[in-house]
Amino acid sequence: MIRFKTEQRVFEVAGVKFGGQPGENPIVLVGSMFYSKHKIVEDEKKGAFKREEAERLVKEMEELSDKTGLPGLVDVVASTEEAARKYIEFVADATSKPFLVDSPTLEVKLYAPRFAREIGAERRMIYNSLSAESKDSELAALRESGVEASILLTYTRNVMSSRARVEVLEKLLPRAEAAGVTKKLVDTFVMDVPSLTPATIAAVEIKRRHGLPCGSGAHNAVATWSGLKNLLGKEAVKSAAITANVMQLILGSNFVLYGPIEDCKLVFPAVHTITTSFRYAYRMKEFIEF
Repeated sequence: MIRFKTEQRVFEVAGVKFGGQPGENPIVLVGSMFYSKHKIVEDEKKGAFKREEAERLVKEMEELSDKTGLPGLVDVVASTEEAARKYIEFVADATSKPFLVDSPTLEVKLYAPRFAREIGAERRMIYNSLSAESKDSELAALRESGVEASILLTYTRNVMSSRARVEVLEKLLPRAEAAGVTKKLVDTFVMDVPSLTPATIAAVEIKRRHGLPCGSGAHNAVATWSGLKNLLGKEAVKSAAITANVMQLILGSNFVLYGPIEDCKLVFPAVHTITTSFRYAYRMKEFIEF
């Protein structure tokens, strides 16, 4: 297990702690719902979905969360304001934990925190995400919403550079402050399998420099690997997804967006194995210091 010399910051969102030294706090696991072509979605634009199936998925994740002690959160993905409203209402009612909201369109992204405030859930919402390309209007809208927590995405065209990710964050931090973001969760940007390593290195360096909670959407590595299934078979995809999701966590990251919520039954046991070992190492002060 590694330990950082820099004091590690811990941000609490609706009772869930993000950050700290490896083994100090549980790793946070985030599963996506209502994404494009999700089987429970009946009408992507209107936000119609199979409610009973959605409830079953959330319940399955929460049961695993209770058994392992690992917080399980939902990342809501919506393509329209109407869909975002219905999805947020559902998730805010189905779980008491924080939730993330993401959208491919800026209008929907900006609507989400406004609506969260309308229903009194702004302190539970985590904005997903701010990047170096976020415009001033987006920062202002986020500040007005009262949402305090946001993913800071270290997106860079220099995909294979850990240094580029760190440089992006340095520029992004003051912008996040301008947006009223006091709880900064850094996503070190995984796009494909080759980018897993620089994303992991960047997370270690960011925690070493700033002590901020780090993680990534590591599932992207396997989701974009189109030839894996044909090469090694369907089961290989599951194994690869687990490996991608835990890689960064083993080296000290604090959260992961692990992909479809259905994968909770694969990811929770894998991460529970890591964190169980970490807890004992943390107590016994068995670590390599960075």
